[in-house]
Amino acid sequence: MAQPKNRVAVIEDDRPTSEQLAGWIRAARPELQVDQWFDRDSAEAALAREAYDMVVLDIELGRERHAGVALINALNKLNAGTPVLVVSAMPAAIYRGIMKALDAWDYLQKTSFDEAEFTDTFLDILRAARARTGAAPVDTAPDALQLDPLWQRSPLWRGQRINLPLTAQRILATLHQRAPQVVSYEELYDVVKSGRTRDNVRKHVSTLREALREVDPGFDAIENVPMRGFRWSSPR
Repeated sequence: MAQPKNRVAVIEDDRPTSEQLAGWIRAARPELQVDQWFDRDSAEAALAREAYDMVVLDIELGRERHAGVALINALNKLNAGTPVLVVSAMPAAIYRGIMKALDAWDYLQKTSFDEAEFTDTFLDILRAARARTGAAPVDTAPDALQLDPLWQRSPLWRGQRINLPLTAQRILATLHQRAPQVVSYEELYDVVKSGRTRDNVRKHVSTLREALREVDPGFDAIENVPMRGFRWSSPR
């Protein structure tokens, strides 16, 4: 199969939702071509024909309650390694584990996320997938991050102070101290203290990334490990 060429698929039978997701993707990465499919048959034909960087899909398409599951299985049979982000109204507590077993990379429940969370999740998966295929590593100097051991003062990134709330500072310190290991969502719950949900952890990580990108627009050292947690990329 041909190598992906800046192309993603959005598979969603509800047209307003499809347009919204496609619009968010185009706003975040204008160079991407977004193909929109609205039923299982056309989507399955496209997946067999095209090489996608990533697929965003719903589980239920029209009257087919588990059409998305069939599409993930079809991708797996192609051995393409295409990352899949599932966006569904099905309860996350039940379906996240099912999607993980099918090798989907992440799961977002409709009505429980906004544009910022979708965009962060989408870009995390896209970067991780491209890193697997040999994308250039991020240049992160060993002493680029300076932390106060007691977390009483704002940390420094490349000599510039980062404006972070305390919870984000704790997450940053935990990820950095545990590098290159993956820090699971469950482990980060102890750092977050309140609001112990995956969605809340993601929001804190999003705040952390935004603050770091204010002082370094090219910052990309926090890696999303789909379905597991986050990892501070080892200096290279």
